[in-house]
Parts: sequence; structure tokens; C-alpha cells
Amino acid sequence: MAHQFGIHSGYFHPVLRKWQQSDTGITPANLMYPIFISHNPDAEEEISSMPGVKRWGINRIGDHLKPLVASGLQSILIFGVADDSTKDEVGSVADNPEKSPVIPAIKLIKHTFPDLLIACDICLCTWTTHGHCGIITGESQGIDVEASAERLAEIAVNFAKAGCHVVAPSDMMDGRILAIKKGLKAANLLTKVSVLSYSAKFSSCLYGPFRDAAKSAPSFGDRRAYQLPVGSAGLAEKAVVSVVTSWKMCGNRFREDCIAQTRTQNI
Repeated sequence: MAHQFGIHSGYFHPVLRKWQQSDTGITPANLMYPIFISHNPDAEEEISSMPGVKRWGINRIGDHLKPLVASGLQSILIFGVADDSTKDEVGSVADNPEKSPVIPAIKLIKHTFPDLLIACDICLCTWTTHGHCGIITGESQGIDVEASAERLAEIAVNFAKAGCHVVAPSDMMDGRILAIKKGLKAANLLTKVSVLSYSAKFSSCLYGPFRDAAKSAPSFGDRRAYQLPVGSAGLAEKAVVSVVTSWKMCGNRFREDCIAQTRTQNI
């Protein structure tokens, strides 16, 4: 059975509407500022691999963002950073309202800066003991794709309920976009929360600084089982088509445009 989700979630917010317009210019609306929210509410921690970037606690993030918003910042992307002692195999701390650093940060930032577009990274790596982007299964140490998609959808829905405008799944698990869309629909949030998907993502050491910042490096192995080989344009096209098709929200013309843009950008 095909799921029809519509397109209203793509332009309900003023910043999202700007994103849907011409992409031939660069304005503050085109720039999204990543912020790393620490489990320590008073944190202001330097990140050695990203000079000038810090992990911020909820008690300090408002003061940090205030001059940036005043200078024209219109959107942010939140990455949560968990206390190691709270991590487990399924990332239960991610959306635990008593322990997650992300949920109170969403509420605080939305209250303080009501016009700021708030996006949240959706992945399991930063919340789990093993540091992988999905749920590990059995002795094989492989990925349980269905369980992973379901868990990622739970996190996305709970971040959406907390007030974020965009959920951004970066995990690259098969089926997670459909699971997230179905979860948002069940929560009556389908037209109020947009999905900013990582559609084609390559396995690369260039992610190293971000893994350091979010304390999300895998404790064993690597991510080649679910991230694309570098330079694999054909697989990248298939990944993009898979994501768009799972939405079932537009016709073939839109899917063809996505493929054309992928080729143009030499993904």
C-alpha cells in the first residue's frame, strides 16, 4: 500500500519557504548553523578537532546564539552529546525527557528565538554504547534495519513533539524515511515538521571532526556497511531514488529532477 504524505511540510515555515525559492544566491537563509548541545547544562567545551567550535550546555546556548540571530542567523541544526554513563544499545537517552540534552534545548531555543528554524539531527551513534548509526543485532554484530528505522522514527517524533521544525536523519538506514513520515502522521505532525534527509552519504574520514564533536565514533568496526563507497555515483542515484520513492509525495517528474540534480552535482 502506497503512503501519501503530501508536501505541506516542505514550506510551512518562513525559512523553509525561502529554501524552496531560487537557489542561485547565498543569503543568511541558506546557511544552517550546527550546534552541539552537551549533557552538562553549564558546558562551554572546546572541540580540539574543530577550532573555534564548542559544545554548549543549555544554560549557555541562549547567550551564544543571541548575537548570531541578531546578525541574521535564521536556522540551526542541533546535535546532542550524551553522557557516556547514559548510553545503551538502543539510544534510549536520546528522547528521554529527563536525560536528553536535546529536548530541553529545543524548548528553550524556540521560546527565546521564536522565528529561528530549529532542525535536529536524527541518528543513534551519539546515543549508543557501540557508536553505530543503527541497532546492532546478535553475535553477527550486524544492523537490524527494521528495528533501527523504528527507533529512529520514535526519536524523530519525540523531537518534533518537543517543538523542532525539521528532523534530519543522518543515519542512512534503509526504510527510515518512510518510518519517520508514518510516525509524524500518526502524531498529527505531518504538516508541521519537515524531513531533511541525508539521501546519499559516503563513508569518509572527513566526518571525523563531527564524530569527535558529538562523541559518536563507533567503538568497533566502521560504517562501510551502511554508508556508500566514495565515488559510487550509481549507488548514490539509487539511494536518492529510494528516499524520494519512500515518501510517495510527488510524481515521477520530481524524482527525475532529483536524479538530474544528483548527476549535476557529481555526488
